[in-house]
Amino acid sequence: MRDTSWSSAFLQRGRIWKYRRLSTCRRVSGSPIAVQPLLLVGEGRIVIGRDVEFGWPTSASFYTGYSHIEASTPDSAIEIGDEAQINNNAFIKSEGPGIKIGPRALLGSHVTLYDSDFHDLRPDRRRGGFPCMAAVELGEDVFLGDRVLVLKGVTIGEHSVIGAGSVVTSSIPAGVIAAGNPARVIRALTDVDMQERPTRDVS
Repeated sequence: MRDTSWSSAFLQRGRIWKYRRLSTCRRVSGSPIAVQPLLLVGEGRIVIGRDVEFGWPTSASFYTGYSHIEASTPDSAIEIGDEAQINNNAFIKSEGPGIKIGPRALLGSHVTLYDSDFHDLRPDRRRGGFPCMAAVELGEDVFLGDRVLVLKGVTIGEHSVIGAGSVVTSSIPAGVIAAGNPARVIRALTDVDMQERPTRDVS
């Protein structure tokens, strides 16, 4: 069987280049490490810290998907702190109040962050009305599991963990584990949780 590692890397580089060319946001600062294709769009600001990484080769949709980061209006802003790692197929969209992701945050695959409802809730105004909006902020070292959805107005405190598949509709304090739809605190992180575990010797 022929070695496919070279051809896979070549094809992925081509996809990354294509999405870079498709990106339309002109107010981007920082240089992300794009392991998977990354699309940066909108009229707002996208601020990317040092050593921010998008994509993970051993997670689903690595070769077929891309991450979509959109600051859609001139007043909107998305800020991603240093050393954050964002897995495959993230969708992060700001319509105005802004989204901040703290340093060393870890976001699983298919995570979605919104700072807006995008549509008015009144049936007669859902097209052309005024949606509710509020800023979103993830503290440093926050960990969001796969397919977590974070909605407008949510703050997640530093070090907290959000379980896979959760829908976060209200703020979560620092130093806890939360999960569910809507997400609720399950327990506080303990000293044992926070201890550094020894790495396995795989030699």
